[in-house]
Amino acid sequence: MDMADIKNKRIAILSPVAWRTPPRAYGAWETVAGNIAEGLVTRGWKNVTLFATKESVTSAKLEGWVEKGYEEDKSQVPLVSTCLHISKVMQRAGEFDLIHNNFDYLPLTYLPLIKTPMLTTIHGFSEPDILRVYHDHKDTYYVSISDSDRDPGLPYLATVYNGIDLSNLTFRPKPGDKLVHYGRIHNDKGTHLAIEVAKKSGMDLIIAGIIQEQDYFDNLVKPHLNQSSIQFIGPVNPVQRDALLNEAYAVIHLNTIPERFGLVMAESMAAGVPVIAMDLGSCREVIADKQTGYLVNSVDEAAEAVAKIDRIDRKKCRQRVEENFTIDKMVESYEKVYEEIFKREENKK
Repeated sequence: MDMADIKNKRIAILSPVAWRTPPRAYGAWETVAGNIAEGLVTRGWKNVTLFATKESVTSAKLEGWVEKGYEEDKSQVPLVSTCLHISKVMQRAGEFDLIHNNFDYLPLTYLPLIKTPMLTTIHGFSEPDILRVYHDHKDTYYVSISDSDRDPGLPYLATVYNGIDLSNLTFRPKPGDKLVHYGRIHNDKGTHLAIEVAKKSGMDLIIAGIIQEQDYFDNLVKPHLNQSSIQFIGPVNPVQRDALLNEAYAVIHLNTIPERFGLVMAESMAAGVPVIAMDLGSCREVIADKQTGYLVNSVDEAAEAVAKIDRIDRKKCRQRVEENFTIDKMVESYEKVYEEIFKREENKK
Protein backbone atom coordinates (compact mmCIF):
# COMPACT_ATOMS: atom_id res chain seq x y z
CA MET A 1 0.00 0.00 0.00
CA ASP A 2 1.53 3.31 -1.07
CA MET A 3 0.98 6.68 0.60
CA ALA A 4 -1.58 7.74 -2.02
CA ASP A 5 -3.77 4.80 -1.00
CA ILE A 6 -3.19 5.46 2.67
CA LYS A 7 -4.34 9.08 2.27
CA ASN A 8 -7.73 7.73 1.17
CA LYS A 9 -8.20 6.00 4.53
CA ARG A 10 -10.94 7.31 6.79
CA ILE A 11 -9.37 8.97 9.84
CA ALA A 12 -11.22 10.09 12.97
CA ILE A 13 -9.40 12.64 15.12
CA LEU A 14 -10.80 12.57 18.65
CA SER A 15 -10.30 15.86 20.46
CA PRO A 16 -11.25 16.66 24.08
CA VAL A 17 -14.27 18.81 24.87
CA ALA A 18 -12.95 20.93 27.71
CA TRP A 19 -12.49 23.78 25.25
CA ARG A 20 -13.30 24.58 21.64
CA THR A 21 -10.94 23.12 19.02
CA PRO A 22 -8.81 25.11 18.41
CA PRO A 23 -9.15 26.85 21.77
CA ARG A 24 -9.75 30.56 22.02
CA ALA A 25 -6.96 30.84 24.59
CA TYR A 26 -5.80 27.86 26.67
CA GLY A 27 -6.33 24.24 25.61
CA ALA A 28 -3.16 22.31 24.80
CA TRP A 29 -4.70 18.98 23.80
CA GLU A 30 -7.39 20.68 21.72
CA THR A 31 -4.66 22.71 20.02
CA VAL A 32 -2.73 19.62 19.01
CA ALA A 33 -5.80 17.66 17.89
CA GLY A 34 -6.89 20.58 15.74
CA ASN A 35 -3.42 20.96 14.27
CA ILE A 36 -3.33 17.26 13.37
CA ALA A 37 -6.65 17.51 11.54
CA GLU A 38 -5.59 20.68 9.70
CA GLY A 39 -2.23 19.20 8.80
CA LEU A 40 -3.74 16.03 7.39
CA VAL A 41 -6.14 17.98 5.18
CA THR A 42 -3.31 20.26 4.01
CA ARG A 43 -1.20 17.22 3.11
CA GLY A 44 -3.95 15.76 0.94
CA TRP A 45 -5.83 13.36 3.19
CA LYS A 46 -9.30 12.95 1.72
CA ASN A 47 -11.39 11.62 4.63
CA VAL A 48 -10.56 13.34 7.90
CA THR A 49 -13.25 13.86 10.55
CA LEU A 50 -12.61 15.91 13.68
CA PHE A 51 -14.74 15.00 16.67
CA ALA A 52 -14.86 18.05 18.94
CA THR A 53 -17.33 20.59 20.33
CA LYS A 54 -20.02 21.73 17.89
CA GLU A 55 -18.56 25.25 17.72
CA SER A 56 -15.09 24.03 16.76
CA VAL A 57 -13.40 25.29 13.59
CA THR A 58 -11.67 22.96 11.14
CA SER A 59 -10.97 22.29 7.48
CA ALA A 60 -11.81 18.64 8.13
CA LYS A 61 -15.35 17.36 8.53
CA LEU A 62 -16.62 18.35 11.97
CA GLU A 63 -18.79 16.14 14.16
CA GLY A 64 -19.88 17.00 17.67
CA TRP A 65 -22.58 16.50 20.28
CA VAL A 66 -21.42 18.90 22.97
CA GLU A 67 -22.30 22.51 22.16
CA LYS A 68 -19.49 24.21 24.10
CA GLY A 69 -16.48 23.09 26.07
CA TYR A 70 -17.32 22.29 29.67
CA GLU A 71 -14.63 24.69 30.89
CA GLU A 72 -16.43 27.48 29.00
CA ASP A 73 -19.93 26.42 30.01
CA LYS A 74 -19.96 25.72 33.72
CA SER A 75 -23.55 24.41 33.63
CA GLN A 76 -22.13 21.12 32.32
CA VAL A 77 -20.88 18.24 34.43
CA PRO A 78 -17.49 17.54 32.81
CA LEU A 79 -17.74 13.76 33.12
CA VAL A 80 -21.18 13.73 31.50
CA SER A 81 -19.96 15.72 28.49
CA THR A 82 -16.84 13.55 28.29
CA CYS A 83 -18.78 10.28 28.34
CA LEU A 84 -21.34 11.53 25.83
CA HIS A 85 -18.68 12.75 23.42
CA ILE A 86 -16.50 9.63 23.55
CA SER A 87 -19.38 7.13 23.44
CA LYS A 88 -20.90 8.81 20.38
CA VAL A 89 -17.57 8.54 18.56
CA MET A 90 -17.23 4.87 19.48
CA GLN A 91 -20.77 4.14 18.25
CA ARG A 92 -19.54 5.26 14.83
CA ALA A 93 -16.18 3.50 15.00
CA GLY A 94 -17.07 1.20 12.11
CA GLU A 95 -17.19 4.19 9.75
CA PHE A 96 -13.43 4.73 10.10
CA ASP A 97 -10.19 2.93 9.33
CA LEU A 98 -8.37 4.52 12.28
CA ILE A 99 -9.34 6.48 15.36
CA HIS A 100 -6.61 8.87 16.51
CA ASN A 101 -7.34 9.45 20.17
CA ASN A 102 -6.15 12.70 21.76
CA PHE A 103 -8.49 12.38 24.74
CA ASP A 104 -6.54 10.45 27.35
CA TYR A 105 -7.38 7.02 28.75
CA LEU A 106 -11.18 6.73 28.70
CA PRO A 107 -11.48 5.88 24.96
CA LEU A 108 -9.20 2.90 25.56
CA THR A 109 -11.93 1.23 27.61
CA TYR A 110 -13.99 0.86 24.42
CA LEU A 111 -11.34 -1.14 22.58
CA PRO A 112 -12.86 -4.57 23.36
CA LEU A 113 -16.16 -3.33 21.89
CA ILE A 114 -14.92 -1.98 18.52
CA LYS A 115 -12.97 -3.42 15.61
CA THR A 116 -11.41 -0.17 14.38
CA PRO A 117 -7.75 0.26 15.40
CA MET A 118 -6.97 3.17 17.72
CA LEU A 119 -3.84 5.26 18.02
CA THR A 120 -3.53 7.12 21.32
CA THR A 121 -1.24 10.10 21.60
CA ILE A 122 -0.40 10.24 25.30
CA HIS A 123 -0.30 13.92 26.20
CA GLY A 124 0.72 13.14 29.77
CA PHE A 125 -0.25 11.03 32.74
CA SER A 126 -2.33 13.31 34.97
CA GLU A 127 -2.46 10.73 37.78
CA PRO A 128 -0.36 7.61 38.38
CA ASP A 129 -3.52 5.52 38.78
CA ILE A 130 -4.60 6.01 35.17
CA LEU A 131 -1.70 3.80 34.18
CA ARG A 132 -3.91 0.88 35.16
CA VAL A 133 -6.02 1.61 32.08
CA TYR A 134 -3.03 1.94 29.77
CA HIS A 135 -1.42 -1.23 31.10
CA ASP A 136 -4.71 -3.08 30.60
CA HIS A 137 -4.57 -2.23 26.89
CA LYS A 138 -1.05 -3.00 25.72
CA ASP A 139 -2.28 -4.50 22.45
CA THR A 140 -3.18 -1.12 20.96
CA TYR A 141 -1.01 1.69 19.53
CA TYR A 142 0.68 4.49 21.46
CA VAL A 143 2.71 7.57 20.61
CA SER A 144 4.58 9.75 23.10
CA ILE A 145 5.05 13.52 22.69
CA SER A 146 8.61 13.42 24.01
CA ASP A 147 11.18 10.72 24.72
CA SER A 148 11.26 11.75 28.37
CA ASP A 149 7.51 11.34 28.92
CA ARG A 150 7.25 7.60 28.50
CA ASP A 151 6.09 4.79 30.73
CA PRO A 152 8.50 1.84 30.47
CA GLY A 153 5.62 -0.63 30.53
CA LEU A 154 3.94 0.60 27.33
CA PRO A 155 4.70 -0.39 23.71
CA TYR A 156 5.19 2.91 21.88
CA LEU A 157 5.32 3.10 18.09
CA ALA A 158 7.16 6.42 18.05
CA THR A 159 7.74 9.80 19.63
CA VAL A 160 6.03 12.56 17.67
CA TYR A 161 6.73 16.09 18.84
CA ASN A 162 3.80 18.49 18.89
CA GLY A 163 3.59 20.85 15.95
CA ILE A 164 2.52 24.48 16.19
CA ASP A 165 0.95 26.90 13.73
CA LEU A 166 3.63 29.39 12.69
CA SER A 167 1.17 31.63 10.86
CA ASN A 168 0.10 33.35 14.08
CA LEU A 169 3.57 33.67 15.62
CA THR A 170 5.54 36.62 14.27
CA PHE A 171 9.32 36.33 14.31
CA ARG A 172 10.86 39.52 15.66
CA PRO A 173 14.65 39.87 15.52
CA LYS A 174 14.75 42.58 18.20
CA PRO A 175 14.04 41.65 21.83
CA GLY A 176 11.44 43.26 24.05
CA ASP A 177 12.34 44.56 27.49
CA LYS A 178 10.24 42.37 29.79
CA LEU A 179 10.28 38.84 31.12
CA VAL A 180 7.19 36.82 30.23
CA HIS A 181 5.59 33.79 31.85
CA TYR A 182 2.47 32.31 30.28
CA GLY A 183 0.42 29.12 30.28
CA ARG A 184 -1.72 27.77 33.08
CA ILE A 185 -1.20 29.40 36.45
CA HIS A 186 -0.38 26.40 38.58
CA ASN A 187 2.37 25.25 40.90
CA ASP A 188 3.45 22.71 38.26
CA LYS A 189 4.35 25.57 35.92
CA GLY A 190 6.32 27.53 38.52
CA THR A 191 4.64 30.92 38.22
CA HIS A 192 5.94 31.85 41.69
CA LEU A 193 9.46 31.00 40.57
CA ALA A 194 9.16 33.30 37.57
CA ILE A 195 8.29 36.09 40.00
CA GLU A 196 11.42 35.34 42.03
CA VAL A 197 13.55 35.44 38.88
CA ALA A 198 12.10 38.80 37.88
CA LYS A 199 12.84 40.28 41.27
CA LYS A 200 16.40 38.93 41.32
CA SER A 201 16.97 40.19 37.78
CA GLY A 202 15.46 43.60 38.35
CA MET A 203 13.23 43.18 35.30
CA ASP A 204 9.51 43.63 34.76
CA LEU A 205 7.41 40.48 34.42
CA ILE A 206 4.15 39.90 32.56
CA ILE A 207 2.15 36.80 33.58
CA ALA A 208 -0.59 35.47 31.33
CA GLY A 209 -2.83 32.42 31.42
CA ILE A 210 -5.80 30.75 33.01
CA ILE A 211 -5.83 30.37 36.79
CA GLN A 212 -6.00 26.62 37.23
CA GLU A 213 -5.26 26.53 40.95
CA GLN A 214 -6.99 29.44 42.71
CA ASP A 215 -5.42 28.95 46.16
CA TYR A 216 -1.98 28.87 44.60
CA PHE A 217 -2.70 32.09 42.71
CA ASP A 218 -4.15 33.82 45.78
CA ASN A 219 -1.29 32.85 48.10
CA LEU A 220 1.84 32.80 45.94
CA VAL A 221 1.11 35.02 42.95
CA LYS A 222 -1.47 37.68 43.73
CA PRO A 223 0.42 39.27 46.68
CA HIS A 224 3.28 40.18 44.30
CA LEU A 225 1.16 41.77 41.57
CA ASN A 226 1.14 45.49 40.87
CA GLN A 227 0.47 47.76 37.93
CA SER A 228 4.10 48.10 36.89
CA SER A 229 6.84 45.58 37.62
CA ILE A 230 4.75 42.39 37.96
CA GLN A 231 1.51 42.27 35.98
CA PHE A 232 -1.10 39.57 35.47
CA ILE A 233 -3.15 40.02 32.28
CA GLY A 234 -5.25 36.84 32.30
CA PRO A 235 -5.65 34.37 29.41
CA VAL A 236 -4.41 35.35 25.96
CA ASN A 237 -5.73 34.28 22.58
CA PRO A 238 -3.32 33.75 19.65
CA VAL A 239 -3.38 37.42 18.61
CA GLN A 240 -2.81 38.60 22.18
CA ARG A 241 -0.08 36.00 22.66
CA ASP A 242 1.75 37.28 19.60
CA ALA A 243 1.60 40.83 20.97
CA LEU A 244 2.78 39.57 24.37
CA LEU A 245 5.81 37.83 22.87
CA ASN A 246 6.70 41.08 21.12
CA GLU A 247 7.36 42.50 24.58
CA ALA A 248 9.45 39.53 25.69
CA TYR A 249 13.15 39.69 26.39
CA ALA A 250 12.90 36.06 27.51
CA VAL A 251 10.20 33.59 28.51
CA ILE A 252 10.56 32.05 31.97
CA HIS A 253 9.35 28.44 32.16
CA LEU A 254 10.46 27.03 35.51
CA ASN A 255 8.27 23.94 35.66
CA THR A 256 8.38 22.15 39.00
CA ILE A 257 7.56 18.71 37.57
CA PRO A 258 8.98 17.01 34.46
CA GLU A 259 7.61 18.75 31.38
CA ARG A 260 5.76 16.50 28.93
CA PHE A 261 6.36 18.60 25.85
CA GLY A 262 5.79 22.30 26.46
CA LEU A 263 3.93 24.16 23.72
CA VAL A 264 4.86 27.44 25.42
CA MET A 265 8.55 26.79 24.76
CA ALA A 266 8.01 26.05 21.06
CA GLU A 267 5.68 29.03 20.60
CA SER A 268 8.14 31.36 22.29
CA MET A 269 11.07 30.24 20.17
CA ALA A 270 8.94 30.56 17.03
CA ALA A 271 8.62 34.26 17.86
CA GLY A 272 12.40 34.43 18.32
CA VAL A 273 12.18 34.59 22.11
CA PRO A 274 14.75 32.57 24.08
CA VAL A 275 13.38 30.37 26.87
CA ILE A 276 14.81 29.82 30.33
CA ALA A 277 13.46 26.48 31.53
CA MET A 278 13.96 24.12 34.42
CA ASP A 279 15.92 21.08 33.26
CA LEU A 280 13.10 18.62 33.87
CA GLY A 281 11.45 16.24 31.43
CA SER A 282 11.21 17.31 27.80
CA CYS A 283 12.76 20.76 28.22
CA ARG A 284 16.13 19.55 26.94
CA GLU A 285 14.41 18.02 23.91
CA VAL A 286 12.64 21.23 22.98
CA ILE A 287 15.29 23.80 23.90
CA ALA A 288 18.82 23.66 22.53
CA ASP A 289 20.74 24.66 25.66
CA LYS A 290 22.84 27.82 25.24
CA GLN A 291 21.59 28.12 21.64
CA THR A 292 17.86 28.83 21.90
CA GLY A 293 17.69 29.37 25.65
CA TYR A 294 19.06 28.02 28.91
CA LEU A 295 18.33 24.94 30.97
CA VAL A 296 18.65 25.65 34.68
CA ASN A 297 18.21 23.92 38.02
CA SER A 298 17.31 26.78 40.33
CA VAL A 299 15.99 30.33 40.53
CA ASP A 300 19.52 31.64 41.00
CA GLU A 301 20.68 29.89 37.82
CA ALA A 302 17.65 31.28 36.00
CA ALA A 303 18.52 34.83 37.12
CA GLU A 304 22.08 34.29 35.89
CA ALA A 305 20.68 33.06 32.57
CA VAL A 306 18.66 36.27 32.17
CA ALA A 307 21.94 38.16 32.21
CA LYS A 308 23.19 35.97 29.33
CA ILE A 309 20.14 36.15 27.07
CA ASP A 310 21.84 38.61 24.73
CA ARG A 311 24.19 35.77 23.70
CA ILE A 312 21.29 33.88 22.11
CA ASP A 313 20.73 34.28 18.36
CA ARG A 314 16.97 34.81 17.99
CA LYS A 315 17.08 33.51 14.43
CA LYS A 316 18.25 30.14 15.77
CA CYS A 317 15.22 30.05 18.04
CA ARG A 318 12.90 30.32 15.05
CA GLN A 319 15.01 27.91 13.02
CA ARG A 320 14.79 25.23 15.71
CA VAL A 321 11.01 25.37 15.59
CA GLU A 322 10.89 25.34 11.81
CA GLU A 323 13.09 22.24 11.76
CA ASN A 324 11.37 20.30 14.53
CA PHE A 325 8.03 21.61 15.78
CA THR A 326 5.80 22.65 12.87
CA ILE A 327 2.40 21.18 12.02
CA ASP A 328 3.84 19.77 8.81
CA LYS A 329 6.71 18.03 10.63
CA MET A 330 4.29 16.57 13.15
CA VAL A 331 1.83 15.30 10.57
CA GLU A 332 4.60 13.87 8.40
CA SER A 333 5.65 11.81 11.43
CA TYR A 334 2.06 10.73 12.07
CA GLU A 335 1.75 9.61 8.45
CA LYS A 336 4.59 7.15 9.08
CA VAL A 337 2.86 5.95 12.25
CA TYR A 338 -0.44 5.50 10.42
CA GLU A 339 1.34 3.58 7.66
CA GLU A 340 2.88 1.24 10.23
CA ILE A 341 -0.50 0.69 11.90
CA PHE A 342 -2.22 -0.16 8.61
CA LYS A 343 0.61 -2.53 7.77
CA ARG A 344 0.27 -4.33 11.11
CA GLU A 345 -3.50 -4.49 10.83
CA GLU A 346 -3.20 -5.98 7.33
CA ASN A 347 -0.82 -8.65 8.65
CA LYS A 348 -3.39 -9.65 11.28
CA LYS A 349 -5.88 -10.70 8.58
